[in-house]
Amino acid sequence: MKSLQDPVAKLTGVGAKTADALATLEINTIGDLLTYFPSRYDDFAPTNLEQAADKQKVTVHGTIISEPLLTRFGYHRNRLAFRLTAGHGVVNVVYFNQPYLKKQAVLNADVTVLGTWNRGRQEIMGAKLVSANNEQSMGAIYPVNKHVRQATLRKLIKQAFNKYSDVIATLLPIHLRQQYQLLDRKTMIHDMHFPKDGAAAKAARRTAAYEEFFLFQLRLQAIRLAHRQEDGNRILYNNSELRDFIKTIPFELTHAQKRVVNEICRDLRSPYQMNRLLQGDVGSGKTIVAAIAIYATIIAGYQAALMAPTEILANQHATKLAKIFAGTHVHVGLLTGSMTAKEHRLFLEKVASGEINLIIGTHALIQDPVHFANLGLAIIDEQHRFGVQQRQLLREKGKSPDVLAMTATPIPRTLAITSYGEMDVSVIDEMPQGRLPVKTTWLKSDQSEQALMFLKNQLAQGAQAYVVSPLIEQSEKLDVQNATDLYERYAQYFEPQYKVGLLHGRMDADEKGQAMRSFADGKIDVLVATTVIEVGVDNPNATVMLIYDADRFGLAQLHQLRGRVGRGDKQSYCLLVADPKTEEGVARMKTMVATTDGFVVAQKDLELRGSGDILGKKQSGVPDFKVGDPIADLKMLQVARSDAENLLKTPDWDKKDENQPLVLYLQRHELSTHFD
Repeated sequence: MKSLQDPVAKLTGVGAKTADALATLEINTIGDLLTYFPSRYDDFAPTNLEQAADKQKVTVHGTIISEPLLTRFGYHRNRLAFRLTAGHGVVNVVYFNQPYLKKQAVLNADVTVLGTWNRGRQEIMGAKLVSANNEQSMGAIYPVNKHVRQATLRKLIKQAFNKYSDVIATLLPIHLRQQYQLLDRKTMIHDMHFPKDGAAAKAARRTAAYEEFFLFQLRLQAIRLAHRQEDGNRILYNNSELRDFIKTIPFELTHAQKRVVNEICRDLRSPYQMNRLLQGDVGSGKTIVAAIAIYATIIAGYQAALMAPTEILANQHATKLAKIFAGTHVHVGLLTGSMTAKEHRLFLEKVASGEINLIIGTHALIQDPVHFANLGLAIIDEQHRFGVQQRQLLREKGKSPDVLAMTATPIPRTLAITSYGEMDVSVIDEMPQGRLPVKTTWLKSDQSEQALMFLKNQLAQGAQAYVVSPLIEQSEKLDVQNATDLYERYAQYFEPQYKVGLLHGRMDADEKGQAMRSFADGKIDVLVATTVIEVGVDNPNATVMLIYDADRFGLAQLHQLRGRVGRGDKQSYCLLVADPKTEEGVARMKTMVATTDGFVVAQKDLELRGSGDILGKKQSGVPDFKVGDPIADLKMLQVARSDAENLLKTPDWDKKDENQPLVLYLQRHELSTHFD
């Protein structure tokens, strides 16, 4: 029985060496080979040379009418020249350093020449030479490497299609193909590789992109459905007691916060395991939403755990939540690496007995010695900083605890529906009332004196400031400001009138903690730091964020740094000192000045850098689509998600004969249990 799962070695001419070479392109099976699609096409449609502009790329069909002449000059340099009939005239054709074309370029041969037109000399500078018996008007160009040649790939794809086309089953349900006028899979694969013209290639790409998005979303939605079918804890908290707690909060929740609280509380009371992502810009009030969820969990008799990426952030959460929960049933415990062995043992005993019912810590929470009495809710803060495995270990600490992942890195809808498609997403898209947007200014390095004067003026008004550098110490390779030098310069400039402190990643936990506390207590006026302050420093009195060599930071990072100020009721400022050398660097600076909306910033970051770089592919799970572009094809991606959800909700969809290839596909992707 032939199958698309057959190894490529089944093809004629594919031995162990060729199979290994193909594996470097992640081509192992016939199916991999047939879905290894071209990145672009050469257009073989002929150009009218009479209308062609000078230096234009042209394609000409004709007959070679002079004996091709190969002239060698210099080391590995040569020139192949011949004359070609072109329409009603004759043109000269010249190829440089492609001596192997001499075999194809023979007198009286019919050929297609691709090259650049020199109108004055009536000459084509050749780039490619194709035999005219090629029936296609489009030539596929594949992404290859040093192990695999274009010609090899084309030949093997042609052979694979001829041998296996009769076992290519269509995966997309017929109603979707009819609704969107999509091709069957066999035609789509044929026209991706061997299109007869540009229209055929376009139609094939449209079908391939939709199929790719649909299959990806179907897998994610199947996982999501499975989560919903798993037995979770029904956290049946006392509603009036929770309302009384919310009344003690000294400010009115925003409409967005209220909406998100309702979404989370509905999940807590449901019988299935919550798997929700809480997105909110810096300063949008995620902590108080998490506190309400924690309180609901604890008054229902369960424990809650909060895992943060750094000790600084874990400490800050513990301090903040201890104040919020003062005088309630919530007993906060902070697990840190600096505990003595005795403190650690006593702490673990209190967690295991349930005496401590809110446990806060770093990844130490997921290590073996920590045993919970009755974990009901696991919260992961800045979740993209933890690997998938770490998040899963926290989930496994209790009996199917509800999971709330939080992030202050705004994720554009494009990424949310690809990388977090299996999660329910809640968004706080509204800032608390009275919060003033941070005023952002971009200065060139020769204007840095202005930044110092502005900073001095703010300090005179009782404010505090951050000064950020991309490096800790002087680098010979990079001509950028570094934290140690900046600290010395600022100390010389501002002390003794104002106290300057230093904070960077190489300091130990105690030194970092001391610097942070001194800054929070107002003992340090200017904190010179590296990006260690990107997450988790909260000082409402800090009103200035001054970033040197700002063009060396990504947009998401710049936005996170800017979010360290503007946390109180005073007007705050972000000064970017940068001399960007690239258009992308200039675009980043302009974006930061133009908007303080994290979702706008994140969308721009996505456009500039691409999806893989925003969260880091390994952790975010952002797929590397072969055909579809989640940015350019966002509408198609959203439609595919909706279609996948609707199909899974349709009774007995997986029993219909026409859908069996799709069911088999899902079973091969280890989702068979959802469709038995």
